[in-house]
Amino acid sequence: MAHATHVIPIAASDGEIIVRTAAPARERWSWALYDFANTIFSMNIATLYFAVWLVSDLGVGKNTPVAIGNGISSLLVAVSIPVLGAISDATRRRKPWVVWFTILACVATVAIGIIGQTMVPIVGDQTIGATPVAPGWHLPTGALVAIIAAFIVANYAYQGAQPFYNAMLPELAPLHEQGRLSGLGTALGYIGSISGVVLVSGFFSGSIAGVVPLPSGMLRTLRATMPFTSHAGRVSTFVPTALLFLLFTVPLMVWCRDHLAGTVQRTRVKWREAFAEVGHTIRDAKQHPGALRFILASFLYQDAMGTIISYMALYAVVAMGFAKGTEQKLFLVLTIPAVVGAYVCGLLTDRIGPKKTLMLVISAWVVLLTAMILAPSQRAFWVVGFFIGLIYGGVSTAERPLLLSLVPDVEAGRYFGLMVLSARAAAVLGPFVWALAVDGLSPHFGTGVAYRAAVASVAVAMVIALFVLRKVPDNFGLAKAR
Repeated sequence: MAHATHVIPIAASDGEIIVRTAAPARERWSWALYDFANTIFSMNIATLYFAVWLVSDLGVGKNTPVAIGNGISSLLVAVSIPVLGAISDATRRRKPWVVWFTILACVATVAIGIIGQTMVPIVGDQTIGATPVAPGWHLPTGALVAIIAAFIVANYAYQGAQPFYNAMLPELAPLHEQGRLSGLGTALGYIGSISGVVLVSGFFSGSIAGVVPLPSGMLRTLRATMPFTSHAGRVSTFVPTALLFLLFTVPLMVWCRDHLAGTVQRTRVKWREAFAEVGHTIRDAKQHPGALRFILASFLYQDAMGTIISYMALYAVVAMGFAKGTEQKLFLVLTIPAVVGAYVCGLLTDRIGPKKTLMLVISAWVVLLTAMILAPSQRAFWVVGFFIGLIYGGVSTAERPLLLSLVPDVEAGRYFGLMVLSARAAAVLGPFVWALAVDGLSPHFGTGVAYRAAVASVAVAMVIALFVLRKVPDNFGLAKAR
């Protein structure tokens, strides 16, 4: 039943979704809490533990296998999500896609943890009962393939839920409040990142973020209760991460709904037409000035951000000399300013518009990536990282309202899908450019120079994105006047 003061959204004749009043607070907060849930995955799997476990603990040695995993999962998203977005638009159903993709991501993440404790030796920092391995030991090909396959499924499903989650936004708040709600979600996302580190780090090292030791009795109870965590180390973080991701998705499952799902006639979805709709979306984008240019810009800045996120933990350990195991403390502290920054960017989006906000954020990225390359010490890296955290959430906060200002709301699902197609195509390219720089330059110039060269490639992508974004129309004033 709708809230007494909530007017159910309607679809206008031109396809725009008209929301007179915001959805009930419980529903809006449940939607925003999904950002909290999925960033537990992105922090613990995509950023903090998986790449370091594979490259450092298991001794794979190169960045290429992680790049292959990221590339294949991104390619799968690029191929499938725009089609599924077209189907979602036809049925006006977004929530089921979010729920089932999330469940799939959690199952695959659990599989990584199981494989890591049944098919390969228990090795790495903070592990209990580590398995002795002979000098020169290499991870068996079968085990490596199984790990990368599980990661591909988990990463694909995690990314696949995003466009459908974003497309739920127009039904939850009037246009002039969407930036605020988007910013709330992003801010909760960074709280989720912090919470993910705090709640899972005990399974890794027996302490909270390597700072506050847990009582031995509590630790034994936790590891006895949570399966596949008894050996500690990074390999024991995967199952708890999956269960936390699923747990904090439950409010969206229970309280969020597709308000317009019952307003369209139920028809059988024709798959052939759905595939053709992808091409139609690209063709129809010409009718919406700036839409394709914005998607091209998103290709570039998402390439940059996705690459940095995937390899930042390795950068901290290898290029900046942080001790193994301390990267969790680093990322915990650097994520705190992101909570404030994301919400401030939401307020800024409602005040000056999403385009101007996004341009300010990307400009700041260029400056800070340059500073990261030049950072001479760990202390300088902390300062740069603090400011990166402060602006990091600004991109996702501003880009959702910006795309919604360029295309009709009724077509939001397929255009969010097209934006994901662009971003995932970038995610195929970005990690390979990074791996090429690091693996190619390290033998000749050392890891410090190689990793900084990789960051330079990310900064160049941001600069180009800024120039492309300049000519995207700013419809903020027109939209407010409607």
